[in-house]
Amino acid sequence: MNIIVTGGAGFIGANLIRRLLEDQSLFILNIDSLTYAANLNAIEEFDKNINYSFAKIDISDKKAIEKIFREFKPDKVMHLAAESHVDKSISNPIDFINTNILGTYSLLNASCEHFNSLSDQKKSSFIFHHISTDEVYGDLEENDDPFTEKTAYSPNSPYSASKASSDHLVRAWHSTFNLPIVISNCSNNYGPGQFIEKLIPMTITNAIQGLPIPIYGDGTQIRDWLYVDDHVKALKKIVYYGKPGETYNIGGSNEIRNIDLVNEICNIFDTLNSSENKEISSFKDLIVFVNDRPGHDKRYAINSDKIEQELKWKPKEDFNSGIKKTIQWYIDNKSWWHRD
Repeated sequence: MNIIVTGGAGFIGANLIRRLLEDQSLFILNIDSLTYAANLNAIEEFDKNINYSFAKIDISDKKAIEKIFREFKPDKVMHLAAESHVDKSISNPIDFINTNILGTYSLLNASCEHFNSLSDQKKSSFIFHHISTDEVYGDLEENDDPFTEKTAYSPNSPYSASKASSDHLVRAWHSTFNLPIVISNCSNNYGPGQFIEKLIPMTITNAIQGLPIPIYGDGTQIRDWLYVDDHVKALKKIVYYGKPGETYNIGGSNEIRNIDLVNEICNIFDTLNSSENKEISSFKDLIVFVNDRPGHDKRYAINSDKIEQELKWKPKEDFNSGIKKTIQWYIDNKSWWHRD
């Protein structure tokens, strides 16, 4: 079976490919433009596997995408490639429009052309799996029920608006052109190998270096945290067993305020005493509160009942064990993330 993974050099994509390659009957083509957040170490690791190939392509390059589809002839497409950093979407939204909207459009067009060329037997198993975010739903008040697959879209940042647009395109290609699709919307991912612009790796790596740990506003924003390996196991379930035309929410059942999250990481570092700055008495002293970003969502929370009931998936990692594994990885792999 041939599977295209877009964005396979990114944090979630690299973990997904690692899991997919455990099945020796699969052949994986990783399409990635290798932006600043690419995990080049993962690329090198996969290069040793004869079931893996790589194409450096910008997904918004329509002709290049159409050519690679004709050559590789995928049985399934797992689309993860995206610009995903909210702060960058505020300062430079055009990159998010180009990649998240126009890039998804070019993939859908290539998938349609390819799908229409398949035999009936091949068509019955083809799927375009679009991996999206819970941020398309907007935000919640503290006592609101978590997002479900029926929650109305209400994005609040250029990033989430671009992802919401791509979700709508995917649904439209299913309804209008009969392309078999599934969509998954996940909560915040974390784990080893995440790029250091994100909250958890930034907090960890700043603590290691004894640098200030910034928190937006008062830190009371609430997020649901999903360990990345649990997420990719859910993605495998969806791409194999998900019902075409359906959406599946994937959550970690770990809601926590940003300030409490950072304090917990600091507590662990106080126990480990792993900073390069030996003058630190408590890592909480490194916390600094900075001006909140525009349109900062208050709370995200995911209801995962549908995927748990229909596809028999549940997260295995609790936050306490997952964050300890993540911290230890960044301590042990400074050469991966440190920029001199």
